[in-house]
Amino acid sequence: MSRVRMAVIGVGALGRHHARILSELPNVHLVAVVDSHAERGQEVAEKCRTRWVSNYKHLLDRVDAVSIVVPTFAHLSVAGDFLRAGVSVLVEKPLAGNLSDAQQISQLARQMGTLLQVGHIERFNPAMVAAKPYIDTPRYLKAERVSPYAFRSTDIGVVHDLMIHDIDLMHWLAGSNEVEHVEALGVSVMGEHEDMAQARLYFANGCIADLTANRVHPTASRKIEAYSLQGTVHVDLHARTVWRMTPSLELLQGASPLARSKEPGANIEQLKKEVFTRYLHPETLPVAEADALTAELKQFVRCVQTGQQPLVGRDEGVAAMKTAQMVLESLHKHQWNGVPDGPTGPTPWHTTPRLRVAA
Repeated sequence: MSRVRMAVIGVGALGRHHARILSELPNVHLVAVVDSHAERGQEVAEKCRTRWVSNYKHLLDRVDAVSIVVPTFAHLSVAGDFLRAGVSVLVEKPLAGNLSDAQQISQLARQMGTLLQVGHIERFNPAMVAAKPYIDTPRYLKAERVSPYAFRSTDIGVVHDLMIHDIDLMHWLAGSNEVEHVEALGVSVMGEHEDMAQARLYFANGCIADLTANRVHPTASRKIEAYSLQGTVHVDLHARTVWRMTPSLELLQGASPLARSKEPGANIEQLKKEVFTRYLHPETLPVAEADALTAELKQFVRCVQTGQQPLVGRDEGVAAMKTAQMVLESLHKHQWNGVPDGPTGPTPWHTTPRLRVAA
């Protein structure tokens, strides 16, 4: 296959970037963009030197692959139609609005033998790409993802909107999709869905991950921390910086500055200076100048052409949804004042009864 015939379904705030990038790839023929808003669709089509189509069903037999960037509730119907037509599908995260829909999409892709990739873009973030080789068998992971309210993805809560990114990353970094237990709580602020959520994941291999997601925060921040026997790695996905700290051979062999501090006449000020020179070695890692969405789309096109499996395929997409479902089930069971008949779940913060505080 020399050039892949493609279409972008949905060219809103994110979809228009899919269209722009695909229109510039030499191994892609962007057949059309699809959007229910004529003015928006025509505008993007003109900029990308292609045509606008109002109904995606007109393209089922005219493309080899599609990038689906429609509201989450429509993923099953739109992706399902293309998969049944034998068209390779890249669907934006989350794979679907609920676990059942996600499993149906995955099963359909398996039955049809059709390529399915899920848009968990953070795996392609240059900072994450730089950090991943240095995160080996982590025992503890921490993720924070906060942002101002965007007035997008209002059909889903923050777990499926933001936390799903880090759930997928935690699976990848922990080297396991098996989450045995989840503890979570959430709060609604702007509407009917949770806007803030906190979760702790217990993996079957012993790794523990703490996740924070908040889409009503004054500033934007996306950070990952990983702790293992090899040291710690800190990733700023927003600023795209990575630094790590590794223990020296001396420290690994049992020589501790704490023991030296207890010796008669110990020079404490000198020991303080040696903590981050002699015993712990901080290092900033180089991060490539690259665009995550471009890397993701290029991999999808390459998989369409070669038959290779994507980094985030149907199994990974469903695994993230399964853990997200566990998070949602846990936060909906949370008792805010500790009594059976009290408020549970992501109740609005301004209507939650005052918590009982022990005297």
